[in-house]
Amino acid sequence: MLLQCEIRDRESGGTPAGWLRADIRESLLELNEACFELLAEQAEAMPETGLAASCAGDWRLLSADGRRRAAGCPYLVFDLGFADAARWLEPSRGAAGGLAAPFFTVAGAAPLAQAVAMFGWHLAHCHGTAARLLLGMSASCVTALNHSTLGQIRRAAAIHPHWLRPRWLRAPRIWSELLAAAGTDDAAALWRTRLRGQTLLAAEAREGAPEPRNPAWPPRQGVPVRIPPPRPRSSQVDLSGVRF
Repeated sequence: MLLQCEIRDRESGGTPAGWLRADIRESLLELNEACFELLAEQAEAMPETGLAASCAGDWRLLSADGRRRAAGCPYLVFDLGFADAARWLEPSRGAAGGLAAPFFTVAGAAPLAQAVAMFGWHLAHCHGTAARLLLGMSASCVTALNHSTLGQIRRAAAIHPHWLRPRWLRAPRIWSELLAAAGTDDAAALWRTRLRGQTLLAAEAREGAPEPRNPAWPPRQGVPVRIPPPRPRSSQVDLSGVRF
């Protein structure tokens, strides 16, 4: 589905996330800009932080238009652990206690983590498909957030701001490629970099989702298996009900 949405973007002239409502797209862009600014803030506080330092230099060289191009990805460039529903069910018990050391040590991480959590909660309540596409949220996490109040989610993010981490930590080169493409007028290069980010996001979401369990599979010998007819595919994603 991520690829289908990106194909529509390219066919519509490369407009980022053309299938999204304008207000959702702008809110996502604002969060992404805040993410890049947080990387720059982290680099100033701890210059030895490799990814933050390299991104901060490239980010500062971009014009205002270039920064909007970089932030215009049709997904959030940071992660708050939305692939893992367990951490949102009982956050006060430290569901993520075994995670690696926090990536961000600066004060700006806490309010941004809460903003991302609120955005995720809202999308999960309004349209789970949008939450999964934009944030890499698992289906079980959509359900968990649907059974939570906004206050509970905000408190979870306040308790665990260290959940906020940049995406693609195992593929840091994509950050430099994205910022380099955003600094040019090469729409095709920017599209390719965004598409690669979507592919990695989808892979991370699959890794974070539990394996489906079906005790009736494989079927008992002699029991016929009913295979439902395939549903027609559509390249369009209906996000008309999403409001933010």
